[in-house]
Amino acid sequence: MSFELIGKHEKDKRANRDAYNDAMLELMAENDKVCHTDADLLSCINGKRMKAEYPDRVFNAGIAEANAVGVSAGLAASGMIPFVHSFACFASRRVFDQAFLSVGLSELPVHIIGSDPGICAAFNGATHTALEDGGLYRNVPGMVVIDCADYAQTKAMVKKLGALDKPSYLRMVRKGIVQVYADGSDFEIGKGYELREGSDVTIIASGIEVDEALKANEALAAEGISARVIDMPTWKPIDEEIIIKAAKETGAIVTAENHNIHTGLGSAVSEVLAKNIPTPMEFIGVNERFGQVGPQDFLMKEYHLVSEDIAAAAEAVIARK
Repeated sequence: MSFELIGKHEKDKRANRDAYNDAMLELMAENDKVCHTDADLLSCINGKRMKAEYPDRVFNAGIAEANAVGVSAGLAASGMIPFVHSFACFASRRVFDQAFLSVGLSELPVHIIGSDPGICAAFNGATHTALEDGGLYRNVPGMVVIDCADYAQTKAMVKKLGALDKPSYLRMVRKGIVQVYADGSDFEIGKGYELREGSDVTIIASGIEVDEALKANEALAAEGISARVIDMPTWKPIDEEIIIKAAKETGAIVTAENHNIHTGLGSAVSEVLAKNIPTPMEFIGVNERFGQVGPQDFLMKEYHLVSEDIAAAAEAVIARK
């Protein structure tokens, strides 16, 4: 297991959804039990390649997301390894009862993919803005919850899910995303990754906030502040060891997530700290607001998710040490 950090803050020319398809095509070639169920959004994730190569293992449940999850649970109970996709708002709020009971309670290895989580819904607006999806799934016993940072991480994590005999929920941006890691980088479920060393404060981020955390690290360094940066792609089970080590060595923590500050990454980290080593914290995320229509860059600034907000939070938490 190894990764190579690029961290140049450059947009990937590829659509991130193709990382999912690349991984799925590899999994389907390796194992004839792997299949995909969609809620009439196959074209939205460029899934036509899967359908063309494996027509008997790609299913369209139509605009019936709860049924798609129920069908996938039935497939899993029959020995298949199903991945089921919809937009994050539908893959969480709309299907939660089926995910909790048909998948979670039944302990079936169904892998739910929620695309365009948080403010990445952009022009799809408030109805499609899922700011609580990861938090919902953290409440399902035995459920693995993942928030991917870029193409390489998405591909690696989807491949890992193919061998995971547990249910999961993975947050995935569909289109434009910053390239954080080199292609071929590998990651493990349940592990956090230190990307930059630091001694004054630790920034723990996931998803699209990883690049913002790296930019905040650079801005803080220019002010003489040493900020450690940790990528935490797995929210559950979370890497307690790396969190506790960071708290002991830096004494201050900032979390950054494209999610409601309640029940998501910040909550998961604070639970670890409260139990093991109470530490001053600041939370970057959406606070008591619904979504709205707009380009992603605008929404990131509107909801205070950019590097300047992370840097300010780091300075504030250092003052509380």
